[in-house]
Amino acid sequence: MLINYEKVTEHLQNIRTGKIKEGLGLGFPEIDQFIRFKPQNFNVILGHSNTGKTTIVLFLMLAYSLKHKLKWLVFSSENEAYSIIRKLVEFLEGKTIQDISQEQFDKQSKYIYEHFKIIDSNKLYTYKELIELCTAVKEAWNYDGLLIDPYNSLIKDPKLISSVGGHEYDYQATTEMRIFAKKHQVAIWLNTHANTAALRFTHRIDHEFAGHPIPPNAADVEGGGKFVNRADDFLVVHRYISHPTEFMYSMLHVKKVKEVETGGRPTSMNEPIRLRALINNVGFSINGVSVLKTIIDKARQPF
Repeated sequence: MLINYEKVTEHLQNIRTGKIKEGLGLGFPEIDQFIRFKPQNFNVILGHSNTGKTTIVLFLMLAYSLKHKLKWLVFSSENEAYSIIRKLVEFLEGKTIQDISQEQFDKQSKYIYEHFKIIDSNKLYTYKELIELCTAVKEAWNYDGLLIDPYNSLIKDPKLISSVGGHEYDYQATTEMRIFAKKHQVAIWLNTHANTAALRFTHRIDHEFAGHPIPPNAADVEGGGKFVNRADDFLVVHRYISHPTEFMYSMLHVKKVKEVETGGRPTSMNEPIRLRALINNVGFSINGVSVLKTIIDKARQPF
């Protein structure tokens, strides 16, 4: 099938005349200048194990949901459904679940159930089976974004991998995910782990974080550089988990933004987005301002 030149020309004209529609922001310039929610985008998120990738991604998903009424489908094989819902409820309320009243718990749970659907992770899926399931859900429930967490939890199709090999298998998987995103107008956020070798690289002795693991590079994804090649946007989440004071900061290094015309750009090498965890890990602030509380408060203001 050949491309539709009229659509391509229209898109180029919109770029040329400045009419291209920007991705959705959160109202925080510190975030929006680098990250935007874009329908059809295939986004890859990389990080070392136990640095809070899933927590950060869930937080951003909820922020976009509150700001723009987006709906999300979640496949997270490393987290039980109740722990995902608990975290989202705690983010919404800004309190631990033990400190939330029954009335508020019911209210916030209802919001989560209306805006987030979770795929049962007790079943194993190949990437093809997961895409088929996500297609069926899309037909029944019109969601805007899909989280796959993490990629390496998807089982390999033995027949396909034996015929094409591991490298080509991952390339086909990421290509088909891209096609799904474009076809169904769904943004995919794909969490990936860094390879074990990347953990061996630590900051030099003259660095302020000397001895601590450095943020992984795009090429450090388990499976190699094909993931950054196929991604529209590529983010690295990093946290100095054993540092006495910096452990509370999650840093987002934006490594790739394919279409800067629609908003977003890579962060500078030593100037990532810094999100500070609130007490009891019930949210994040940026420059001393609670992100979700600000979004919720603005939504309540009369026009």
